[in-house]
Amino acid sequence: MQFQTNYIHSVGDVRDASSLRELYKISNRDLESIKSLEPLMLPQLDKMLDGFYGWLMGQPEYEQFFSDPKLLKHTQKMQHIYWQKFLAADINDEYVQHRRMIGETHARIGLSMTMFFAGMTIFHNLVSEIIQEKSSNSKEKVATTDSVAKVLHLDTGIVCEVYTIMSNETISAQSKSLMEMSTPVTQIWDNILLLPLVGIVDSKRALDIRNAVLSAISRTRARVFILDISGVAVVDTAVANHLIKIAKATRLMGCESTLSGISPSIAETMIELGIDIGALRTTATMMDALEAAFQRLGLRIAKTN
Repeated sequence: MQFQTNYIHSVGDVRDASSLRELYKISNRDLESIKSLEPLMLPQLDKMLDGFYGWLMGQPEYEQFFSDPKLLKHTQKMQHIYWQKFLAADINDEYVQHRRMIGETHARIGLSMTMFFAGMTIFHNLVSEIIQEKSSNSKEKVATTDSVAKVLHLDTGIVCEVYTIMSNETISAQSKSLMEMSTPVTQIWDNILLLPLVGIVDSKRALDIRNAVLSAISRTRARVFILDISGVAVVDTAVANHLIKIAKATRLMGCESTLSGISPSIAETMIELGIDIGALRTTATMMDALEAAFQRLGLRIAKTN
């Protein structure tokens, strides 16, 4: 299954059913206590779900996630399956995988963990009420309620683990996309690459920029690279050093770098800080840098009638 492959290769808890049972201290006696509830609770599942949805309808998430009748019917069907597996009390690897699938579903639709925790609390209360109503033995009530709580905690832990992993993967993918958008190395002419920088340049971003630039040079065999920093608000010693390293790296690949967009304020700052840019070519504007690139390549733009 695709989900299983993704989950195993993600950083997270991938304990098997036996290890999870040991972790949550779920004994055979606990499972027997839950199994004993099966003939009692299965006939009352619809009543219990009605109680749950009576609570859920008062929450703003109901309209957002469950207003579609078809989706609601499907969700109720899945909850029936959930409780049937729960009451069967056969905690094996298939059981754990099913709970992980629930976590994946919650993550994909974006239902918050706050709502999930609240929902599991409501279910725990509803099950406890049924136990209290039908059992006359006080010790048995306490023991059975405790067993139910253990397995509900197990289920909650599995769902939250998968939810967290998938959320982190989504954030990581979004960050990667944003980084790619923030380093758009573009071939604007044969043998000429341009990268307009905007925002803050830190060590991580500088490394990403360098990798993107060197990859583009290798792919296009460009001979001129223009790095425009007119959108960079602050240029201090650290930023300047990053830019110089990028220029040196491009030169090693036979590509000449030009730093454009140096405003008067940035020029003054660099002088005050004593920043030595060495042999790095600089221009005030991107237009000046492009004109210098054309000259270096022996190109000329001529007007036609």
